[in-house]
Amino acid sequence: MTTSRSSHALIFAIGAIISAGLLSYGLITSVNDFRSFDRFVTVKGLAEREVKADTAIWPLKVVRAGNTQNLIYEELDKDIQAIRRFLLKNGFSDADISISAPNVFDKLAERWATEEVGLRYTGDQTLTVYTDQVDRVRTLRQQLSELGKQGVGLSGNNYDTMVEYHFNGLNDIKPSMIEESARNAREVALRFAEHSDSQLGKVRMAYQGQFTISDRDSNTPHLKVIRVVSTVEYQLVD
Repeated sequence: MTTSRSSHALIFAIGAIISAGLLSYGLITSVNDFRSFDRFVTVKGLAEREVKADTAIWPLKVVRAGNTQNLIYEELDKDIQAIRRFLLKNGFSDADISISAPNVFDKLAERWATEEVGLRYTGDQTLTVYTDQVDRVRTLRQQLSELGKQGVGLSGNNYDTMVEYHFNGLNDIKPSMIEESARNAREVALRFAEHSDSQLGKVRMAYQGQFTISDRDSNTPHLKVIRVVSTVEYQLVD
């Protein structure tokens, strides 16, 4: 009986030792895996392209002043038609052109008006060119003096008469730019791992930043700079 109990006790002790050993090995492995996973580097990769605008929006605003409404409407229409002929002669089509309704204001109708208002009526009207002929717009803007010589009352360089240049081909270059930014991020991570005596592991997380489109500078708004930054976390291993 005593021998049987001793054998059972011995078997139990051996099993306990083996279980404890397996548990210790599992804990050590888990800790090492956790420490390995806890070591990571976060890097950013930039992709940048300079592109040419593919669309121009060119508002041409005429202004007139006078003492009769009929005269204002006649002069605005005369100016708008002169601008239209000028544009058609220089390579644009009616499909590129839109014309807003004229705005005529009576100064005496304002609450703060007095009888000494000078010319009673002022009016304006805008013709807008929407086109993909960006270079033609840039060239023709330098020839607006021809309209001035015809007596067309063009408005000056106000905010609402500035040419807008846009780039609409972003979707065509998005994939290659994302790939480039991710590649640049990996190159940075590899250099970091090399300097820290580590090896680059798997990607833990990745974030694609927003694409931004901005003018290259204030003097060349028809040239755009497109940027995207990707943020990537890589695991570091020994």
